[in-house]
Amino acid sequence: MADYKAYIFDFDLTLADSSKGILLCFKHTLRHFGLKVPDDKKIYDTIGHTLQDSFDILTDTPMHPLREEMRKIYVEKANEVMSANTFFYEDTLPMLTKLREQGAKVGIVSTKMRYRIVESFEMQLGVHPYDLIVGLEDVSAPKPDPQGLNKAMELLGVGREEVLYIGDSFIDAETAVNAGVDFAAVTTGSTDKMTFEKYPNKAVGASLSEALGDI
Repeated sequence: MADYKAYIFDFDLTLADSSKGILLCFKHTLRHFGLKVPDDKKIYDTIGHTLQDSFDILTDTPMHPLREEMRKIYVEKANEVMSANTFFYEDTLPMLTKLREQGAKVGIVSTKMRYRIVESFEMQLGVHPYDLIVGLEDVSAPKPDPQGLNKAMELLGVGREEVLYIGDSFIDAETAVNAGVDFAAVTTGSTDKMTFEKYPNKAVGASLSEALGDI
């Protein structure tokens, strides 16, 4: 893997398996509104979308009139259960630590709220092995809009050619294309290798260690 000045990561299903907490929150919210709860795979496949878009998908209702109310109930439940049910992959901390020790900047760009990501690191790892986080509250347009990546690059002081973005979803691949940065994929989410190979990429791996190789 080429030398980059900054490695920017997605969060959910890239650095950590947060699916248990996400499933709990979606099921709780849908039941709260008396709506049908789909199977786990349909919920899992929405990870990477905004909460509002996910509720549209899960209810088969574009621009659901209750999408904002559902988001609020979801967040209330997430405040109780999300960070405790978010589990970092074994190679996440070693990888982020190694990158920073080698002088690279490490960022996170996610459709998750920044405070939730910080809370997850504090609760599960007790460290902050990154230079910045750009969360949903920091942008006016979520991925695949490149705004989050552009903001991260500006704050890190790096150019597009100096950045590798790493993610688990086709949404992340599209974000990298829209931002004009290199991309590496991990298949720890719901997007498979065949789908990733349709997008420009530097690597596709089953884990961060495999995707990033001998950096």
